[in-house]
Formats: sequence, C-alpha cells, structure tokens
Amino acid sequence: MSRLLPVIRVQLVGWPNTLGFPWLLLTLIFGINYALFLALGEVEDSPKTGAVLSIYIVMFIASINSITQLFPFTMALSVIRRTFYLAVSLLLLVESVVFGTALYLCSLLEDATDGWGLGLQFFGLGFLDQDNPLLQILVYTVPFIALGFLGIFIAVFYKRFGMTGMYVLVICKLLVLAALALLATWLDLWSGIGRWLGDQPTAAWLAGWPALLAALLASAGYLAIRRVTP
Repeated sequence: MSRLLPVIRVQLVGWPNTLGFPWLLLTLIFGINYALFLALGEVEDSPKTGAVLSIYIVMFIASINSITQLFPFTMALSVIRRTFYLAVSLLLLVESVVFGTALYLCSLLEDATDGWGLGLQFFGLGFLDQDNPLLQILVYTVPFIALGFLGIFIAVFYKRFGMTGMYVLVICKLLVLAALALLATWLDLWSGIGRWLGDQPTAAWLAGWPALLAALLASAGYLAIRRVTP
C-alpha cells in the first residue's frame, strides 16, 4: 500500500478535472433540465431524463486519460507497471463507490422533494429503482467500474499495439459478433435468447454482468500493460 499511495497522489494532483469536473458538468446539465421543465410547466406524465449518463461518460474519458497522460510520467519516476496499474485500479474503485453513493443520495433527495417540486426523474429513473439500498448503490456504482476499466483497457491496448492494433481489435470483434449472430440464426436460438434476456433482473443488467465485464477488462488490461512502453 505504501508504494501505491504516491502514485495515487500523482493522479489526484489534477483532482479538479478528475473529481470536480464530472459533478460540475452534471450540476450544469441538471440545472438546464430543471429550468427547461420548469418553463414547460405541468406535464401529463412525470418528466424523465437520462442526462445522468453524462457523469459515466466523463468517468470513461478520465480513465483513458489516466493511462495516456500519467503512465509515461510515472514511468519516468521509476514506478513499475504493476504498481501503476494497481494504483489506477484502486483509485477507480474508490471513485466509483463515492460517485455511486453520491448518486444514490441524490436520488433519495429527489424522492424526498417529489422530484425537485416538478416530479422530475433525473437521478432516480424508474427502471433503476431497487428495494435494497445496498443493491441500489451497486446499480449506480458498478457501471462506473465497468466503464472505467473499459477506458483503461482501450488506452493500454492502444499504447501497446497502436492504431493498427485498434483496427485489428475492432475488426476481430465485429467478425466474432457476426459469427455468433449467424450461429444463433442457423440454430434458431433467437427466441430463446430473447426470453433469457427478458428474464434478467435490472440488477443483473446494471450490476452483475457489468461486474463480470469489469473483472475481465481489468485482467486483460493488467496483462497488456506489462509489455507497454511509455
């Protein structure tokens, strides 16, 4: 842990951008949505917006920057790749928990104020609602982790193989998806797949499967960064 903390401190030097900007952007977007629906007056249904997604997009971009900008700098300070990757991953996990918990608290405030006095559903979208508070926090938190490790993997893969490698990765992914689609069509599996997907609870879609994806991406990124040059 003592080796991780200095690397984490380096990442937090620009905390206004990594921690402050996502919430500033979300606050501005919330203000715009609130002003818009306030100007519209009463509407038949409770106004809904998916603008909360913006903070997840910012997390994804910030994760890419953590590799492209900080990796060469920390390597110049003689930080080994394993320590750097573990520090980035640890900070990502902590930020995700903090952000997810904050969104949950915002949703509670939204409920307590009857949608900010307008019936507005900005943080507490209906399909996100869970009866268990811990599960609700996971629903907000795990997508941050999954998108964060996706951004890290993309950046590491790019630094390892360059743009040519990215093209090859995308093409291989498309070929695999096309092959799976053809196989499902040949075996007439689409109806069964549709039923299976429909039976998945919201928590599985937003917490369970993203957690599995995050674990796979984190492992792949760790293996790739061991051979990356700054």
